Amino acid sequence: MSLALDIVARVRNGGGRAGHAWRAPGLVAPLAFVLLLVAAAAVPHWFTALAPDAVDTDAILLPPGLAHWFGTDQLGRDVFTRVIHGTSQSLGIGLGATLIGCAGGVLLGTAAGLAPPILQRLLVRLIDILLAFPEILLALLIIAVLGRGPTNTLLAVGLSSIAGYARLVRSQVLRVWQSGYVEHAVSLGEATPAIIARHVVPNAIRPLVVLATIGVGNAVLSASALSFIGLGVVSPAAEWGALLADGRNFLDTAPWISFLPATVVAASVIAITILGRRLQLLLSQGGQP
Repeated sequence: MSLALDIVARVRNGGGRAGHAWRAPGLVAPLAFVLLLVAAAAVPHWFTALAPDAVDTDAILLPPGLAHWFGTDQLGRDVFTRVIHGTSQSLGIGLGATLIGCAGGVLLGTAAGLAPPILQRLLVRLIDILLAFPEILLALLIIAVLGRGPTNTLLAVGLSSIAGYARLVRSQVLRVWQSGYVEHAVSLGEATPAIIARHVVPNAIRPLVVLATIGVGNAVLSASALSFIGLGVVSPAAEWGALLADGRNFLDTAPWISFLPATVVAASVIAITILGRRLQLLLSQGGQP
């Protein structure tokens, strides 16, 4: 709520500069693409009337054309239809994993910043150890324990990202704890849990909004990578990484099976990242483009 009020105040004080920031020429394409992704995830039948698992033995390995915009795969399934229907699963995993990472990061980062000194040191060392490993490697370890599938992929990607969010939250918690309004609350005799819940956490997580926005794209990419190597969502599910895996044996004869879904994945990650960077600029510079 405080973040929303801050943005509204900046818009009022800056003569609508925040709105102009979002209408910058370089944002038109990324914003339009993200809106298309949301629409495809919500109402895929707006984009295609075909079923993602519909097999047509008379249309095997057809190149892209008017009948099949992204061509067909080795079973005659329309690749464009599978990409559209896979949007909800890929974005769902990305959003869900980001929520898990943020929630775990807030809990771990707050504890690492405000716990008793001995526990603080232990938690900081835990965060450092987790950050020493690439997130994709941690996700692979979690998948090895939980097994593959959409839910386990979401959990693996989300849990592996907690340390990165926790480091940011801890630094913000330490900064906010030294602020004047927290000292004022302490002087008024407010209980420590109430101060943490009402003052520290809401103000400490504001920078997390930007990192989480960018994190959605990273989570989509990580989930697709896990599915591509056969450890995430597997075919016949129409998930983007699984679509890439479907075509890896046909790169010489039918490269469109993997290349076009890969292009959608790359464009999605780039578009989401650009929007996250613009949000960062908006919050840090008062909405100036």
